Amino acid sequence: MPLDFILTILDKAKSENLVTLPLEGKSNFVDYMVIVNGTSDRHIASIAQTLSEELRQNGYGSFHPEGGENGNWMLMDLGNVIVHIFKPEVRELYALEKMWSVRCDVADKPVLIS
Repeated sequence: MPLDFILTILDKAKSENLVTLPLEGKSNFVDYMVIVNGTSDRHIASIAQTLSEELRQNGYGSFHPEGGENGNWMLMDLGNVIVHIFKPEVRELYALEKMWSVRCDVADKPVLIS
């Protein structure tokens, strides 16, 4: 899945505070994590729906958002890219940017994250 295409769609959907985390070498299940904010429950659902529709219309297949029962967040697993769509306060609570930015070389020694 082309990252640039996903970012263009997220911009078109008026997502806010977009951050792209390159995870190659840090994760064996995904190359990039994209984190964005939506301003409301409705905006979060709209971002996810726009992303899903654009991907389908451009021949990338069907992708459905997960989560979001309470409207605070949604996740879309797009293969090599995972997109998280959060309300700002929920994004701050989960702090994914902070968690995935920690450098840890397993060959040296474990790192305790508190």
